[in-house]
Amino acid sequence: MTSRRSRAIAALKLVAASTLALALFSVAGAQQAFPSRPVNVVVPFPPGGGADALMRILQAPLSQAWGQSVVIENRPGAAGLLGADVVARAAADGHTLLMTATGGVIAKNAAQFSPVALVSAAPYVVVVNPTLPVNSVRELVAYARKNPGKVTFGSSGAGAASHLAGELFQSVAGVEMLHVPYKGTGQAVADLIGGQIDLMFAPAQAAMPNVRAGKLRAIAVTSLKRSASLPDLPTVAESGVEGYDAVGWFGAFAPAGTPPATVNRIAGDVDKALADPDIKQKIMALGTDAAGGTSEAFAAFLKADNAKWERLIKERGIVVPN
Repeated sequence: MTSRRSRAIAALKLVAASTLALALFSVAGAQQAFPSRPVNVVVPFPPGGGADALMRILQAPLSQAWGQSVVIENRPGAAGLLGADVVARAAADGHTLLMTATGGVIAKNAAQFSPVALVSAAPYVVVVNPTLPVNSVRELVAYARKNPGKVTFGSSGAGAASHLAGELFQSVAGVEMLHVPYKGTGQAVADLIGGQIDLMFAPAQAAMPNVRAGKLRAIAVTSLKRSASLPDLPTVAESGVEGYDAVGWFGAFAPAGTPPATVNRIAGDVDKALADPDIKQKIMALGTDAAGGTSEAFAAFLKADNAKWERLIKERGIVVPN
């Protein structure tokens, strides 16, 4: 009896030791240093938009910094919210990230993410189809007032920065235009070039190559002060719509709960890439400016920006996709 009891106790100890070892192994695996495998970056818009262009510039330097492949996955829909939801449900280990724009992470879903890095915060460009008989913001306001509800402006989706910038313009300028939402900036720009819509408040990355090619006409930037990368373009505010100020941002996020050390590692590597002169030049060539900084600074920026747009959404009764 004693022998059987001793063998049973020994067996239980062996099981307990094995269970503990397995648990410790699992914890060690879960806490494995970032990155331990390829990093997937979800861009919640089709190729050709501002977020996509910026991420493709960062792809090579981040892959080099991490010693892993950086895979870009375009998941368009609902002004960036569909792709954002994919990342929100991913493992919080830094291997699935979100590269999005204003409107992709807002008050109602911000708690699902850890802000990582502000990549760019720059004005949008007011661009019109060359057939529209306006050459300035003043002429656009006059034309819109003579044709209420007939001037169409496109966006990358309801609630996106390109939509909100247009809504703010209508509110401050006292005009009525028709909003036409698309699944991404690239599609909207294509229709703007084709004449299906009249104008856009577009990211410089998507707008300026077409302006330089003579396919579109740029009439202003949306910031309160002139852009360093587009100094010859006047602001909307100095063109007669006083007080107008809209800046679009692009930034990287991780799922909520991602370890702070991982968030800070990614933020530091993005910041280092954005400080590289060659990367800066590539981003400036798109008509925008590189940002950078800490994850904490990005979180503070995001909180203030979301509050501004939430006020506009309520004031104008804008319906944002769930």
